[in-house]
Amino acid sequence: MTVLVLASKSPARLATLRSAGIEPFVLVSDVDEDAAVVAARAQHDGPDELAAEDVALLLANAKCEAVASVLAQDEVPAETPDAFIEDGGIILGCDSVLEFDGAILGKPADAADARARWHAMRGRSGTLHTGHWIVDDRVEGTGATFGAVSSTIVHFADLDDAEIDAYVATGEPLWVAGAFTIDGLAGAYVERIEGDPHTVVGLGLPLLREMLAEIGVAWHELWNMAA
Repeated sequence: MTVLVLASKSPARLATLRSAGIEPFVLVSDVDEDAAVVAARAQHDGPDELAAEDVALLLANAKCEAVASVLAQDEVPAETPDAFIEDGGIILGCDSVLEFDGAILGKPADAADARARWHAMRGRSGTLHTGHWIVDDRVEGTGATFGAVSSTIVHFADLDDAEIDAYVATGEPLWVAGAFTIDGLAGAYVERIEGDPHTVVGLGLPLLREMLAEIGVAWHELWNMAA
């Protein structure tokens, strides 16, 4: 069994892996996402040089590399599994952003921001990009570190003002990229998607399977939960 370390505090990503038979070791990074994006844009000689998929990938990389650095120290967190300490494992970082009307949208700043987004998005569509980055930190692994992005077009229902107000009042849209979910309260507000639904949740399982295959790890080698 190969240990998978999830460098994310997202309950949706954890639930997605669990539903696929994988119980990861969760170790949340301390990456300042806004600062990471500002620094990357500065390196690209302008505030708008990064595409939405680039932002998703660079944040996934930052989270993954930050956790990999923690696990590379002499003293790892006390909760680190013995199996990882002995044989290492694979570290996974993910991040999602919504590309809408030429803007790159992460989590809303506040309720007013979430409400304004839904007023703009209702009856229209956007593209949800989820970046994935892995570090092969197995003792006998490849040592590879690389990433990929999965993108899915999301078509939003034409909500009325009362529906938007009710949804924002739940607080859910404040904690998710793009201010919506398909696996939570906003599931009824997404009419259809074009692409992998797991990508919209925040972790594209088909893409992750392909990435693992590149380093010689079969998907079933991650299964560690009883049926």
